[in-house]
Amino acid sequence: MARPSKFSPEFRSDAIALWRASAGRRTYRDVATDLNVNPETLRVWVRDVDGPPADGGKVTPGDAEAELAPVAGGDRPAAEGRERVAAGLA
Repeated sequence: MARPSKFSPEFRSDAIALWRASAGRRTYRDVATDLNVNPETLRVWVRDVDGPPADGGKVTPGDAEAELAPVAGGDRPAAEGRERVAAGLA
């Protein structure tokens, strides 16, 4: 059986509201320090209220390919150089 939390539900909701009110200007660590709680504790409270990411936090193969496409084309001169070396033309 888990031990009861030393923080009340009201304190938790106020802490989450304070972090959200910062609108990205402050980190979990900054807000947690002001409240004298562990930053990971605050992060877990926010995560528990928000729920898991809609996509489950998973990257699909299509997403990875789309993200890497610009990189693949940007290395073409080096690839051509390797092909020339392999063919004995360099």
